[in-house]
Amino acid sequence: MKTSYLFVGLTILLIVTMLTLGLLVVTSENRVLFVVFELLAVSFCVFLVLFYMRVVRPLQVIVNGMDLLKEQYFASNLKHVGQPEADRIVDIFNKMMSQLKDERLRIEEQHFFLSQLIEASPMGVVILDYDRNIVRQNPAARRFLSNETLQKELHLIPLGTSKTIRMSDASIYKCTHASFFDRGMRRSFYLVESLTEDMFKAEKEAYEKVIRMIAHEVNNSMCGITSTLDMLHDMFQDIDGMADINEVVKVSTERCYKLSEFITNFANVVKIPDIVRTTVDINGMVHNCMLLMESRCTERNIAISTELTASNPVKHIDSVLFEQVIINITKNAIESIHHDHGSIVIRTTDNTIEVINNGDIITPDIEKKLFTPFFSSKPAGQGLGLLFIREVLVRHGCQFSLRSEVELTIFRIILQS
Repeated sequence: MKTSYLFVGLTILLIVTMLTLGLLVVTSENRVLFVVFELLAVSFCVFLVLFYMRVVRPLQVIVNGMDLLKEQYFASNLKHVGQPEADRIVDIFNKMMSQLKDERLRIEEQHFFLSQLIEASPMGVVILDYDRNIVRQNPAARRFLSNETLQKELHLIPLGTSKTIRMSDASIYKCTHASFFDRGMRRSFYLVESLTEDMFKAEKEAYEKVIRMIAHEVNNSMCGITSTLDMLHDMFQDIDGMADINEVVKVSTERCYKLSEFITNFANVVKIPDIVRTTVDINGMVHNCMLLMESRCTERNIAISTELTASNPVKHIDSVLFEQVIINITKNAIESIHHDHGSIVIRTTDNTIEVINNGDIITPDIEKKLFTPFFSSKPAGQGLGLLFIREVLVRHGCQFSLRSEVELTIFRIILQS
């Protein structure tokens, strides 16, 4: 605008000057007319200057302000032009720019705070784009979603709902599918909260209380009953014609002792001793467990073997409890095989122990219930084996999973480095 104004002004001034010179040549004797034209030229120059100061310069200042707004550069202010009306516009514009700058700073501070909060949050946050592809996830979400099964379950949750998901590694997650508006368009995000520790603690407190109460009542009753039955057995033992009754007393006594043993097994789950870590040769421990279970496998015509890593890893674990874990896992594997040509392989790597069998496949419904207190897929199972295994592995800080892959069932333990 300023350039256009100067060009037009200079052009008009040049035309007026040429006309004045022409008149000077034509009417050289009429000096009064010449002076009049000169005064008009000077007046026109003064008019151009005043017009620039009053109109063009304020408009130029406003145009510059519009350019600043367009570029979203709010750190600059406009200068006064010496015209009251225009200066009022400049003051309002400068105030608006200052407010915009403060608002942008506030929003940036909030955005930075929220970003830091999301990154540090123990809750997983997964943000999707408009095509439902993951565009951002915080460290907690990356840790949770390393489980591919959880990723698949997550995408099945309807918008605006929450779902509690129990995984085959005994992990429990509360997942929420929600949305927010971004530039007028709806975008989805997921919140993933780990409930594993809280649920384990609540479950343990509940079953410990129940087991203690049952064990106390049953054992007290069994002591009196077994004492009476033992006395009756001694009384009837030497009396003729009481053999049948004595046999009934004997069977009843055996059932009482088995019931006491059953309750004791429940109580032992609560009484798992504290972890005592020692330096353990993993390959040696696995080999010993295999030898202990070899005779039982032979009875069932099951081939058992080991595949041990050449690196011979050494870990700091409780050898007694961990050996019992491997034995329990192998025992479950044996009981899951109901056909000929059964096989069990115990495999080690630098940081994992795997017990692999070709027995019954674990269905998805059963997989979700694994490691739940007192749940068992076996008809006569008590649900104590996996509960003991879960408790020991959790105390060791190990990650673990039990699932079927193709035609094999794998119990995988990831040891701490």
